[in-house]
Amino acid sequence: MNRISFITANYVGRELGFHVTGGWGQGDSATNAYFAPADTFRERFDALIGGIRALGFESVDLWTAHLNWAWATPEHIAAAREVLAQHGMTVTSLAGGFGATRADLEAACRVAQAMGTTILGGSCALLKSDRATAVGVLAEHGVRLAIENPPAEKTPADILEQIGDGGGGTLGTAVDTGWWGTQGYDAAQAIEELRDHILCVHLKDVLRVGGHETCLYGRGVVPVERCVRVLRDIGYQGSIGVEHEPFHPHHSYDPSEECAAMLGMLRGWLAA
Repeated sequence: MNRISFITANYVGRELGFHVTGGWGQGDSATNAYFAPADTFRERFDALIGGIRALGFESVDLWTAHLNWAWATPEHIAAAREVLAQHGMTVTSLAGGFGATRADLEAACRVAQAMGTTILGGSCALLKSDRATAVGVLAEHGVRLAIENPPAEKTPADILEQIGDGGGGTLGTAVDTGWWGTQGYDAAQAIEELRDHILCVHLKDVLRVGGHETCLYGRGVVPVERCVRVLRDIGYQGSIGVEHEPFHPHHSYDPSEECAAMLGMLRGWLAA
């Protein structure tokens, strides 16, 4: 069975008391500010990981705001490794943005490796400005970039264009089913079209086309169960991340209980 993970960006609103008024950037900034101080990192990271473990998850896609390559010191990394080991938790990917320079991407690769993963799931400005350097850094570190599809990419063709020749096996995609739903594109069909390039999956539902209010599986417009069936049909063996991050002013709350319920739903679909 595929490894199921909790995407820690689900807690984008947590350090704001799940009262987000300024969008994703506000939550990102608040989370970085909360976790960056070295003297409180271990305690705060332990509370984060312990809480996720208590929901029933054994793996996470670790959002960069919780352990950012831009500020992570050897002390941060050592503490994170110890906390993850204590809770029996593994990391499937480092999730977020991976910078615009060679040094940025190298730092992101080092953090990913230290966390025991070889996948960066998200975006990297360096790939667009200097593809050869980006691919070279990834290859040098044995890390792959899974290009996610929010929000500029409207169709799988947009992702395939960025993957191009695959960068010698360093490039693939992180399928975000919710963003395909926001774009009005059938997420299950997107999986079919991207089947040869999927490195990880962010399984998400959204309430309506054109918006990005995430929700419990089955309450929105994304054919989530059919997406899982298609993943099984194509023989996908990678991780599937439970993603649900309500961060809009009119739609901001703690998604923990719903994420636990979604874990149960996903396990059922995979076992069917």
